Amino acid sequence: MLKLLFVCHGNICRSPMAESVCAYEIVKRGIKNVSVDSAAAHTDEIGNPPHRGTQEKLRRENVPLIPHRARLLLNSDGEKYDYFIGMDDYNIRDMRRILGNIDKPVCKLLDFTSSPRAIADPWYTGNFDATFDDVVNGVNALLDGLEAQGLAKRE
Repeated sequence: MLKLLFVCHGNICRSPMAESVCAYEIVKRGIKNVSVDSAAAHTDEIGNPPHRGTQEKLRRENVPLIPHRARLLLNSDGEKYDYFIGMDDYNIRDMRRILGNIDKPVCKLLDFTSSPRAIADPWYTGNFDATFDDVVNGVNALLDGLEAQGLAKRE
């Protein structure tokens, strides 16, 4: 089983959105060997549910929200997951600090697209529509790449 971990600052906006979108796409595509989870790089929101803006946007797009409470990325996660996918450069820096020296991919979600860049944090921008569009773009590019490499397999 290939295990993906999405990470953002507080694990209430971008990373649970990416987790839910990716889980939805995995089912839609019939991929059987990929699992997803999400975590926070900081303790600000630990134990909280996804932001109401994330919940509302997923509901409007008919993407089921994965039941979730924010949790902190741990050093031990380095042994449990195969890919560590952040949303911006700050997430990447924090992930590397927490995970230490691991020999696994640590990258931004939009690095898998033709336009690599950060995904803006809707906690600050209030624009959950733009974040959702970026997440969908990144998730589809990620899954396309994993399938092309033979790492994600359909039934």
